Amino acid sequence: MLHTTLCYITRGDDVLMLHRVKKEQDINKDKWIGIGGKFEENESPDECLLREAREETGLTLTEYKCRGIVTFLNDVCEGEYMYLFTASGFEGQLKDCDEGDLQWVSREFLYSLPMWEGDKIFLDLLWTDEPFFLLTLRYSGDKLLSATLNGKTTTYRIEN
Repeated sequence: MLHTTLCYITRGDDVLMLHRVKKEQDINKDKWIGIGGKFEENESPDECLLREAREETGLTLTEYKCRGIVTFLNDVCEGEYMYLFTASGFEGQLKDCDEGDLQWVSREFLYSLPMWEGDKIFLDLLWTDEPFFLLTLRYSGDKLLSATLNGKTTTYRIEN
């Protein structure tokens, strides 16, 4: 299992999103996701978060919080334990990202973007300020098969 970070940086009602369009072999191709990536050897979740934020965005995070752990399981790729963060403080200027296009998106339009169905579940948990949570998302390719929140199967659905 991979260990990764995933972060949603906010600026007022806007969220910094990464449109994954630059890599051909990418499980996230054409989807909109937060920023983050794989742990390096002997790296902690917050160290990975800060490094990935700098590398992908050029921003230095000054205020962030770990909000939960998402277990992402898919029959077409290796599973991941994703340490899910939000960040509301940062310094620096956005730079071009070699993994996709960065764009500030209003929360009002966020769910209309192409994204993993399970992302809508944890984004809603983030926006409603839920306490720390564990979420397991099981996929077959792009199809969400099941979601388990804090040990209980959920049929959680976001209305677009």
